[in-house]
Amino acid sequence: MNDWQRKSPLDWQTYVNKLVKVVAVEKREYEGWVLTVDPVSATIVLATFPENEKGSISFIMGHAVQEVEILQEGDSDMEQRLARILEPEESQAYSAEELESRKNALKTWLESNHIPVGEQGELGRTLSVAGVLSIEPLYGPEQCSSTNEIILARVQGLLQGFLQQPR
Repeated sequence: MNDWQRKSPLDWQTYVNKLVKVVAVEKREYEGWVLTVDPVSATIVLATFPENEKGSISFIMGHAVQEVEILQEGDSDMEQRLARILEPEESQAYSAEELESRKNALKTWLESNHIPVGEQGELGRTLSVAGVLSIEPLYGPEQCSSTNEIILARVQGLLQGFLQQPR
């Protein structure tokens, strides 16, 4: 086990959203922005933004890491860019305000139909229906998830009807 693998998740968290240079086995060097570090394997997930490209992701396995050097702190723009790199393409077509509006309209509609709904998650972006079903942004039937197939099918049907209503 190397020094990198011995670090704690709190230590690894200090590297997130920062530009780093990673020296791996055989003196291979990688440079990129740390998206996350896997707490089990200590694998570093690096994002790079080559010219005229959306971005790419590289994985450096924890056992291969020999040294990590922070080159630059990330600003709020870079944090948002890193957060967007993993978003599905279709969700990027909506602004934050549009997504918030869709979420609030759906939440109001569910509440008016006496369906218990709340917000969950760090940013409150996910709707929770009766604590057994989650609806992620874009807030459509495809973004529903639940272990209860009956509730899942019924809520997806309701959502389909809601989305077909004229507004």
